[in-house]
Amino acid sequence: MTVPVFLAEPVDLARPEFVFGGPEGRHAAAVRRLRAGERLDLTDGAGSVAECVVIEAGRDSLRVQVLRRHEVPVPSPRLVVVQGLPKGDRGELAVEMMTEAGVDVIVPWAAARCVTQWKGERAAKALARWRSTAREAGKQSRRFRLPEVTGLASTAGVAALLSAAALGVVLHEEAASPLSGLPLPAGGDIVVVVGPEGGVSQEEIAAFREAKAVPALLGPTVLRTSTAGVVAAAVLQTRSGRW
Repeated sequence: MTVPVFLAEPVDLARPEFVFGGPEGRHAAAVRRLRAGERLDLTDGAGSVAECVVIEAGRDSLRVQVLRRHEVPVPSPRLVVVQGLPKGDRGELAVEMMTEAGVDVIVPWAAARCVTQWKGERAAKALARWRSTAREAGKQSRRFRLPEVTGLASTAGVAALLSAAALGVVLHEEAASPLSGLPLPAGGDIVVVVGPEGGVSQEEIAAFREAKAVPALLGPTVLRTSTAGVVAAAVLQTRSGRW
């Protein structure tokens, strides 16, 4: 059976033995019902891992002993996906799948053709849902470095990301070059832009080209915005040697 992963505070991970409580400890004890002698891995979500065993199980906490510690290095090259805001709950679906596929940074983007708009209180709630989805998907997929979900980016902000990247790519159905054929950098950031349901506008394409981005074709079929990011991630993970 796969060893479950939970988030813990860095100060606890440094101790040889401690009581694992709070919401995560309560979930481990009351929902997962871990018992004495069972294994669990605890992480701070930033690469530090403590491999633990349960010494004693309470109603809403566990006393655990650390068996071994290790650090998970930062992947290279880093994979950053700029996601045009999808409609409905497809944003959370996209975040969940990209987290499982190993994307390092997810950037929500307010593209010109987005049907969904993040404004005011709605923006804060939507961003919180994306971050919660990334956190839960990261634990489920046993990621010890959780993806960063940034604040909402404008088109100018995305152009700045592309300009600073080792490789910037805009997925576009009319591009001549396939994503699978682009030369990849050995390090730095690979930034991939995924447009919303309405696609990327010509003005946005022009701004991204000026920022050194390369338009690329993902494949012969047109994918939903919520699935294009995870498919692109799979291609790049394989070709970069990360998988």
